[in-house]
Amino acid sequence: MNIINFNSIGGASGDMILGTLIDLGASPQALQNNLESLEIEPFKIISEKINEHSLSGTKVTIKIGHEAKPMRHLGPICEMINASNLPNDVKEMSIKVFTNLAEAEAKVHGTTIDHIHFHEVGAIDSIIDIIGSCLALSMLDIKAVTVDPLPVGTGYVDCQHGRLPVPVPATIELLKGHPIEKTDEPFELVTPTGAALLTTWKDSLPTSTTATIIKDTGIGFGQRKLNNRINMLRAVMMESTKKETDNTDSCIVIETNLDDITPELIGSLCEKLLVEGALDVFTTPIQMKKQRPGCLLTVLSTPITKENLIKIIFRESTTFGVREYETKRTILQRRHETVKTPYGEIRVKIGTLNGKDITRSPEYEDCLTLAKEQNTPLHTIYDAAKIN
Repeated sequence: MNIINFNSIGGASGDMILGTLIDLGASPQALQNNLESLEIEPFKIISEKINEHSLSGTKVTIKIGHEAKPMRHLGPICEMINASNLPNDVKEMSIKVFTNLAEAEAKVHGTTIDHIHFHEVGAIDSIIDIIGSCLALSMLDIKAVTVDPLPVGTGYVDCQHGRLPVPVPATIELLKGHPIEKTDEPFELVTPTGAALLTTWKDSLPTSTTATIIKDTGIGFGQRKLNNRINMLRAVMMESTKKETDNTDSCIVIETNLDDITPELIGSLCEKLLVEGALDVFTTPIQMKKQRPGCLLTVLSTPITKENLIKIIFRESTTFGVREYETKRTILQRRHETVKTPYGEIRVKIGTLNGKDITRSPEYEDCLTLAKEQNTPLHTIYDAAKIN
């Protein structure tokens, strides 16, 4: 498993992040070819190897063919991403970055994400920085991301909203909970684009705790010359020493106690959570304060779906808070096969341990559909699928 650790001397911006990933081996031409499926103004990714302070790295510049539209809403950006030919994981991660950025902007401006106008971030270079970085991360097959404390500058910056203190409010919102290092550099070191990319990756992808070996490093240089430090972001790519045959992984457990909601609403909530990507959902009867009967809702989630599942729990239930923690699980390697039975074809999930098939589980929905069509007991269909 490939892991990247980002550590910074001179801050983090979209072009610096893209530069580190190109420096690690993501092909600029492949990025260009794939990103051209976006319905946007003509652009060119220009990457050049440079040497600063005796260090070799990559500087990226996005050249625009003509004056581009600087202002976009979240909705059209997401539609543009979904309509492209980019891989699904890149689409999902890019939309998540833009959504987190929109939520940060909406909070500091006291509005909703649908009303947020992306100004600087809606410009074509920032769009390419964000989507291109997510694509480069996928091209390098990165499965986990960690981010060291980020240096932030001082002073003010002029933007569409006027003169704002550094770090700007959206960057502050995005960096909440992440350690920073105050510097005396009178510049914007961490931009909203850089903060959105790094914090979204850090929160959406697993944080590996297994032993690793260093594979390579990539350095991305920024456009500005700083006073007392090099304007550089470094990415160290490592490989987990965990064997691919290991049957363990990590997931997030989300829990909440419910005692003032009807069973029908709990059932609807569980179904929606599964549809939205939960690994598993179940309830456990519990006794709460004042001997009130209640239930414990437990949801297993991947890191990338966690935030969305928590939002669903808050919207669809009466809870005021949830608990979450990471846990390890041991799972069987699995595959799906379609088997023929006297009643029709049924998909079967097969579990394998140490290369040997040890369990078979027919898909319930397939069995139920055939049972209704054939007017046959469900257990008969189920048993026929297990025999094959």
